[in-house]
Amino acid sequence: MRLRQRVLVCLMSAPALFAAPPAPLQVIRGELDRCYPTLDALYLDLHEHPELSGKEVRTAAKMADQIRKAGFEVTTGVGGTGVVGVLRNGKGPTLLLRTELDALPLQEKTGLTYASREPGVMHACGHDLHMTTLTGAATILNRLKERWRGTLVLVAQPAEETVGGARAMIADGLFTRFPKPEFALALHDSGNLPAGRIAWTAGYAFANVDSVDITIFGKGGHGARPNTTVDPIVIAARTILALQTIISREKDPMEPGVITVGSIHAGTKHNIISDEAKLQLTVRSYAPVVRKQLLEGIVRITRAEAAAGGSPKEPIISFSEGQDALYNDPTFTRRLVGALEKGLGKENLVVGQAEMGAEDFGEFGKAAGIPSAMLRLGAVEPGRFQAAQASGEVLPSPHSPLFAPDKEHSIRTGVEALVLASLEVLAVP
Repeated sequence: MRLRQRVLVCLMSAPALFAAPPAPLQVIRGELDRCYPTLDALYLDLHEHPELSGKEVRTAAKMADQIRKAGFEVTTGVGGTGVVGVLRNGKGPTLLLRTELDALPLQEKTGLTYASREPGVMHACGHDLHMTTLTGAATILNRLKERWRGTLVLVAQPAEETVGGARAMIADGLFTRFPKPEFALALHDSGNLPAGRIAWTAGYAFANVDSVDITIFGKGGHGARPNTTVDPIVIAARTILALQTIISREKDPMEPGVITVGSIHAGTKHNIISDEAKLQLTVRSYAPVVRKQLLEGIVRITRAEAAAGGSPKEPIISFSEGQDALYNDPTFTRRLVGALEKGLGKENLVVGQAEMGAEDFGEFGKAAGIPSAMLRLGAVEPGRFQAAQASGEVLPSPHSPLFAPDKEHSIRTGVEALVLASLEVLAVP
């Protein structure tokens, strides 16, 4: 009886031995506080030294060094300047986390003290933010190896802005030279969300994208004698208007689709009728059947308008820069959202809208045949976001020379989200 009393007294006097382990978010934030100064310095360096698609030599070397310091085995030169890091931690699932390396051909106009030092090049899409959050997540996950099992594969991808980098890495053996993932996850910043929030979309999140180049032929001559010519500008004008009937009168109105003529070039002088006109189009859709319908309709209408205008020969129509839609696996997406709601608070997870922009992250999931998801990371300073909502101001978005994320708040939320999501996928049984 006395022995039992002594045991009870010992148990009651040493509660720390039996206290519950710290909540994951507390642990993550503690580790994040330790490494944040390094992450801040990395972000500033990346933002000041952007590189264009396919030319990310300095950026790739920087990321390879950071991933190596985080404890990963690193391979460089994958699919061009791509970097792959691998961290094995026992038996369990394999998760791919992806970031991008490249910047945009824009002259920065933010006025930041750490603005781009490269004339005409800027991280206007937030890839510097993505690289920083991935580095932070990699560092913390290596420090928390007792909390997960499996393999992490980090992918730092080149040439996202020209939608070629993902395919290049896959073609270079991403899924044969390195552990093949069972899930793939990425974050992308947003100018439509306050920092601290995460948006999610189940199903289609980004569109099919195709670029179309058209050359319409005419018969040149004097502007004062149009009856002796075939005016390709008039044919082009009719074609531009007729193409919109594919959207308004042929496509199912319940299915998204866009045909935009972004460029038209013809002629050299006021009084000269040119002998050709060139058009450049971007075409957006989600469903494969709609994509096919739009592209076939463009060919049909362009040829028909050329014939109706008396064009001396059939127009040249070429397609390029094709990118398939990004589809977030609904089950996987909702699983991640559930974990993030528990960690970050339900109020900080919002349902996002699908967009007609392009993203090649979906290539990884499609090529590997695995569930993938891209979540959106709020990047606007919350006070500024609220003021804009009240006034109706349209804030700068990615691809704007004025786009500037709320640096620290966005980095911290991005790191927390990536770590919590990874722990959900790689949880210890």
